[in-house]
Amino acid sequence: MAEEGVVTVYGSGAITDPTKTSFSIKAGMAQMLRGGAIFEVMNLDQAKIAEEAGACAVIVSESISKGISRLIDPAVIKEIKRRVSIPVIARARVGHFVEAQILEAIGVDYIDESELSVADEDNFINKHNFRTPFVCGCRDLGEALRRVREGAVMIRIQGDLSGSGNVAETVRNVRKVMGDIRVLTNMDDDEVFAFSKKIGAAYDVVAQTKEMARLPVLHFAAGGIVTPADAALMMQLGCDGVLVGSKIFGSADPYKRVRAIVQAVRHYNDAQVLAESCSELDVTVADLRIVEE
Repeated sequence: MAEEGVVTVYGSGAITDPTKTSFSIKAGMAQMLRGGAIFEVMNLDQAKIAEEAGACAVIVSESISKGISRLIDPAVIKEIKRRVSIPVIARARVGHFVEAQILEAIGVDYIDESELSVADEDNFINKHNFRTPFVCGCRDLGEALRRVREGAVMIRIQGDLSGSGNVAETVRNVRKVMGDIRVLTNMDDDEVFAFSKKIGAAYDVVAQTKEMARLPVLHFAAGGIVTPADAALMMQLGCDGVLVGSKIFGSADPYKRVRAIVQAVRHYNDAQVLAESCSELDVTVADLRIVEE
């Protein structure tokens, strides 16, 4: 079993093209994000603020048009990659392997197969066919492990997708995933087969989850996280990091707010540091309205 939670269940039969980067290598690469905060950005200025404030990565996005989140202009991604030194993540629609091919061609560090918009209602991207590591979302353990079996090396335990600033759904989904893992770890080997069938996940990945007593890849919380306290809550619930939406950059002092969340993730068990991080924000009613709308 590999150290640091890296998945090793995939043998040579899982990847038919020997020129592709192995799953274990990609999963190992993703470990550099552990214990960090990823911020969604829409332009270079926001990406630079996130980098200066200590973000471990940025995810480049654009506003949703008529409910569809399409591939962002590759020129924007290239410019951000040239100007920041932290990893850059970009989104492809669910099942849209051509968008993923384009993102890999321009050299993004990670591809997020985002459920914000679906191109293929029945099929996810075969992530083993790519050199670039993939991030995928989930709302329960079965969904998480199905995405891992498809080749995702990082999981977003996803909450609210509307940008409302309500963290309750994220908390519910994180607790559900963690609770199901605790149930799994107490099963005997015979019960694991039935449990795998129940949640619709491959037995080998379920068995490894039981052995490790955690998801076998990085798992971040996403959705509704707008305060340092929200971020620290996710970390104390057992997440490896947090992903914060772009609306945080609409606050009066985005650098101060981003920095406070980064500090909260790094010192999530230190209530004194958390109190200082929250007090530095000088939050006004107007700030909260902008962030939570």
